[in-house]
Amino acid sequence: MRRFSIIIPVYNRPDELAELLDCLTRQTYTAFDVVVVEDGSSVRAEDVARGYATSLSLHYYEKPNSGQGFARNYGMERASGDWFIILDSDALVEPDYLAIVNREIDRQQLDLFGGPDRDHPSFTPVQKAISYSMTSLFTTGGIRGKAKNAGGTFHPRSFNMGLSRQVWEKTGGFRITRMGEDIIFSIQALKMGFRSALIPEAFIYHKRRTAFDAFYRQLRFFGRARINITRYFPDTLKLVHFFPAAFTVWLFSFPVQAFVCPLLFRLSVGALLLYCILIFVDSWKQNKSITVASLSIQAVFVQMTGYGTGFLSEGWKYLREPKGTRQTGEQIEYPS
Repeated sequence: MRRFSIIIPVYNRPDELAELLDCLTRQTYTAFDVVVVEDGSSVRAEDVARGYATSLSLHYYEKPNSGQGFARNYGMERASGDWFIILDSDALVEPDYLAIVNREIDRQQLDLFGGPDRDHPSFTPVQKAISYSMTSLFTTGGIRGKAKNAGGTFHPRSFNMGLSRQVWEKTGGFRITRMGEDIIFSIQALKMGFRSALIPEAFIYHKRRTAFDAFYRQLRFFGRARINITRYFPDTLKLVHFFPAAFTVWLFSFPVQAFVCPLLFRLSVGALLLYCILIFVDSWKQNKSITVASLSIQAVFVQMTGYGTGFLSEGWKYLREPKGTRQTGEQIEYPS
């Protein structure tokens, strides 16, 4: 039995899968196999998987589309490793990724872990700006892996996470297939007493979206997902989760402020300009690029308003639901 089985759900992304598999051929730690789950794609990755069958211990499966959470379950059901590592197909990893994971899960005696994400030098300016907004301390992205969480409270995200076979057997895997399925899974595992931590050195390069309109749709979905998590675990909704929604309401209140209270409007504009300057300077310091720094302002606005509008729309729906019909753990699919 190999120690690690790497689970990769794929949906219409054969080219990205090829880049990830190429990274896996360069791993310095080699006691692993790869499970690729084609989740009802119309653009299949079978030829890509076949091309790496001689350089990797690779298993390729096809199934009808059921969403990413259940595709991961499908892969874990067929995996042979003691540990399952889940990666998005649009990820890239360094050659020492598995060696770091192997060392840290033993050193810290972990049951599950998560790793952060970074931008790659080859990314476009838009991708780098989006990566900045998703990891910046000036947005809610700052909680996505900048520092270790104490006390075993870190909630791994499915773009870069690992879990032991024991965790899989006890939890049964992902209870829903999207809309916050990874956080729901992590919360459930932690409530069962399993130990989790961030491994900062086990980062991935996450390619994310390449255009702001697609990024907006993705973040709107993330905002809705945060409310969906509340359906299962109401006590997990924190003040920080309201920040994008409050920002969105404040931003769209500017015309009303200008009409009702010009002084308040001027103060709000000043605060917004200061916020933009802080984003620009911080991004420029990180990326050493005026272009990326300028695009980062736009990326942050797209992220905050996308998440905020999704949070508000799903939150309004949640408040109108009769309490008896709110989900408390049943395996149920919420439409996207």
